[in-house]
Amino acid sequence: MNLARMLKARADAGRPVRVGLIGAGKFGSMFLSQIRTTPGLHLLGIADLSASRARQALERTGWDAGATVAASFDEARRTGRTMLTEDAGALIAADGLDVVVEATGSPAAGARHALLAIENGRHIVMVTVEADVLVGPLLAERARKAGVVYSMAYGDQPALVCDMVDWARTCGFNVVCAGKGTKYLPSFHRSTPDTIWDLYGLTPEQAAQGGMNAQMFNSFADGTKSSIEMAAIANAADLKAPSDGLLFPPCGVDDLASILRPREAGGVLEHSGTVETVSSLERDGRPVFRDLRWGVYVVFEAEPGPSGDYARRCFKEYGVVTDSSGRYTALYRPYHMIGLELGVSVAAAALRGEPTGVTEHFNADVVAVAKRPLKAGETLDGEGGFTVWGKLLPAGTSLARGGLPIGLAHHAKLNRDIAEGEIVGWADVAMVEDDTVRLRREMERHFAGAARVAAE
Repeated sequence: MNLARMLKARADAGRPVRVGLIGAGKFGSMFLSQIRTTPGLHLLGIADLSASRARQALERTGWDAGATVAASFDEARRTGRTMLTEDAGALIAADGLDVVVEATGSPAAGARHALLAIENGRHIVMVTVEADVLVGPLLAERARKAGVVYSMAYGDQPALVCDMVDWARTCGFNVVCAGKGTKYLPSFHRSTPDTIWDLYGLTPEQAAQGGMNAQMFNSFADGTKSSIEMAAIANAADLKAPSDGLLFPPCGVDDLASILRPREAGGVLEHSGTVETVSSLERDGRPVFRDLRWGVYVVFEAEPGPSGDYARRCFKEYGVVTDSSGRYTALYRPYHMIGLELGVSVAAAALRGEPTGVTEHFNADVVAVAKRPLKAGETLDGEGGFTVWGKLLPAGTSLARGGLPIGLAHHAKLNRDIAEGEIVGWADVAMVEDDTVRLRREMERHFAGAARVAAE
């Protein structure tokens, strides 16, 4: 509870934490709106494929671009202004930079930028969770060896859930399940960028005004983003993935402890210590009462048996909502504020040398699944596109089945027909052996043994 005080001290001393943002999209823009009003943080530079888009992001979030933009990184460092560039490597290498915020949304770019940051001795806040799920264990290990922080992004659900899991374990509770809410129906797996705004209740014009990318937001609806985020949580908090994908059970906040408990206790879970996403819609489309669409949760239990009787009695005395046995209960947060909260990760990395969640295991993976019948010769278009969605699996299962990671399902041409609902494999595509593929293969070799054990 002292990050604001530490930031103020840095501001008073004229030594702000210097931050470089890569990617001026929706998440990056949300961060821009708050770093402007956070003492002790200096936005040294923004790197984006379009410098004009970065300038527009500044103006859209309340900055006076004319007075803010510097002509060079040296000027930015001396004056407190901000340099705009289309060269992410130049930003990462800029003198005085402390923290890199990677918010491109591209797995390949995210991995590449993280490696550059590590080489240059910069802390990394990895907003691009797609990169984290693809190669995060290896990136985190390299960062540790280099003495820099590799961190999840606070404000996004994975970091918030990891924070809640850490709280429960620090209090001595056993974590039964952890995850988030979303709006889900089974039919959403077939959603495409052409249909997405109807699911959100927006017009294309409203989406454009909000700086929303159709393919990215479609990945939120078609199940891909939920799978990716649950994999990230499982890999950071040492939890398990369901054996055959997320269940997306309809569940309101008052029923978390009753539904998200093991089957032998009357719930829907295969086992304790897992991740799951709950739906804000019943299967017939009716809204769930007191849903958790925008929030996160952790379900935990008092110690089993007579030794936990005292804690269970305390649950009752203090009005804690439990299941019928009084053993399981939940803590939830109804909202997450995405990039508006990102400064917590930046400050924690720079001032405490701590991540707000970090990938340390390879328990879970996300594989590409056909949205419709696909023909040999078709090209996959990645997360949120027209061809595939991402399904959560135990990492050991993914490796055993040769599943193609969703983060590599970009511009990959199929060499055979794939049925709707079928997992796409490495063997099913003509994969170009680039740096990202090589990094993924290295990660698999390095962590495969632990992944297979976690899947058992």
